Amino acid sequence: MLVYQDLLTGDELLSDSFPYKELFDGILWEVEGKWVVQGAVEVNIGANPSAEGGEDDEGVDDQAVKVVDIVDTFRLQEQPPYDKKTFVARIKNFIKTLTPKLDEENQVKFKKNIEAATKHLLSKLSDLQFFVGESMHDDSCPVVAYYKEGATDPTFLYFGIALKEVKC
Repeated sequence: MLVYQDLLTGDELLSDSFPYKELFDGILWEVEGKWVVQGAVEVNIGANPSAEGGEDDEGVDDQAVKVVDIVDTFRLQEQPPYDKKTFVARIKNFIKTLTPKLDEENQVKFKKNIEAATKHLLSKLSDLQFFVGESMHDDSCPVVAYYKEGATDPTFLYFGIALKEVKC
């Protein structure tokens, strides 16, 4: 299994169990998330509580909760929404922090494609949700989610160039 860690913080943000599609020469990775139910699962073991002297509602008092698989699996922390000015400042800081951590080839690729990727995100800004890894570090790689038109499950956008592949 491969896990993808944030180059800046070491937080685990993704794994190879979630396939991705590269955008903007690999600067962004698009990953489909899914709403899943956690918690109360009814299991019928064939017992008849009333025939065995038990009450009808003897089960565990769990509540089912719907969560997004990626957010739950990697303990992503949602951030407040950004306005355009705050978002641009966040991306500029991210670029400044990430660039020295990249090898020369990836620096060139990053500089060449980050503007188009940023414009893509800006065009969807009002529909975006922002997340960071569980350490909630200010300089971490942002993870972005939105709903494609008509979709019931979120689509996540990762800065793929800021992820380090680790074998587990």
